[in-house]
Order: sequence, then C-alpha cells, then structure tokens
Amino acid sequence: MNFTVLGLLSGLVLGLAGAFGGFTAFLVVLVLGALGLLAGRVADGKLDLSQLTGRDRR
Repeated sequence: MNFTVLGLLSGLVLGLAGAFGGFTAFLVVLVLGALGLLAGRVADGKLDLSQLTGRDRR
C-alpha cells in the first residue's frame, strides 16, 4: 500500500468519524478524502507543488 492509498483512506475515515449522516456529511467526507488523496500524492512524490510556492526543487 503506497502513501496515496493510505492518504485517501485516512481522509475518508476521518471524514466519516467527523460527520455522520446526510448530504452535508457526504460533502465533508468528499473534501477530506480529496485532501487525504492530495497529501498522499505529495508524499509519494507524484505531485509537485513547487510551482505553486515559487520555489524550485534542487
């Protein structure tokens, strides 16, 4: 299991624990799952955020 999958699963679990039931809970889980996925992609090195920060990796 790589960091992308781990990040996605942890975001989904935190979303389910934080909000339970209804459409609002669905949106919270969706947002937290997306944040977990992004964090996992960054940890795997598959997403480079240096262009957003204006710094180059060297």
